[in-house]
Amino acid sequence: MRLFFALWPDDEVRAELERWSRELHALCGGRTTRPENLHVTLAFLGKVEEARVAEVERAASEVAPRAVSLVLDQPGYWKHNRIAWAGASVVPPALEALVSELRGALAKSQIRFDAKSFVSHVTLLRDAREPAAMPALAPIEWRLDGFALVQSVTLPRGSRYEIRKSWKG
Repeated sequence: MRLFFALWPDDEVRAELERWSRELHALCGGRTTRPENLHVTLAFLGKVEEARVAEVERAASEVAPRAVSLVLDQPGYWKHNRIAWAGASVVPPALEALVSELRGALAKSQIRFDAKSFVSHVTLLRDAREPAAMPALAPIEWRLDGFALVQSVTLPRGSRYEIRKSWKG
């Protein structure tokens, strides 16, 4: 199964992200991320055997979830993969610490993950055109109180993300 750790928005934040997505879609086109799949990836594990899921959960249980306020205030576009996203101009130190602790616990347990640097962002559009200019969008305040282990389930019309387990502060 394909697994990743993520910050999972509540309904209010999800609705604000959908609004950003609509505004960016009007400028960039592309495919919108289904609202129920919006998230911030903390660590992408990829394929994990069912027999190792308990080890993954044990490693995550060593990490203390913390309450953090993340402000998404910066729309962006990555030309190399044609993705429009919502990001934070300032990543709170407590969130950086959470990511570092989580990745450290995974490494200590010899659980492989994508070691690319953490970039606090929510993918809103794929296959998007680069906009002439990014719009000014109303900031979204997201009060985080934990993180989740999420499974990507492949369906004929794309992927669906299902929370397997959550850790709350």
